[in-house]
Amino acid sequence: KWKPPKSPIGMLQEDLWPDVWKILVACILHNQTSRKQVDRVYPELFELYPNADSMAAADVEVLAGILRPLGLYNRRANSLKKFSHQYSNTEWKKPSDLFACGKYADECYDVFCTGNWKLVETNDGSLKRYVSWLRERENA
Repeated sequence: KWKPPKSPIGMLQEDLWPDVWKILVACILHNQTSRKQVDRVYPELFELYPNADSMAAADVEVLAGILRPLGLYNRRANSLKKFSHQYSNTEWKKPSDLFACGKYADECYDVFCTGNWKLVETNDGSLKRYVSWLRERENA
């Protein structure tokens, strides 16, 4: 079974492994915001909502309040609720089958969850550095 190694890149997804739902939530949170901003909200977020079912059932105003520092907090809260409901209650093959997930979520899923990192060609700076680090490590 694939276990992504800890890198000097320090991606949040490394710390959230092996929880696929949390890894994908991190991808959604990173949309149009910085890691520094996400670091300010995710500990409380995951303390109150430790899994998809709890977030799907969240009070949208409470969830939006936690997400306020990221901006677009009402949209983010509704997106996370819908995503979490679909995550638990639908059949999906890749994250982009789920609400609010796109190419970046698919790439992170391949790198951190399936181990198919060799197939990932990403434009995201941090993920690109992580994949390059994996390649260098493999060739060392």
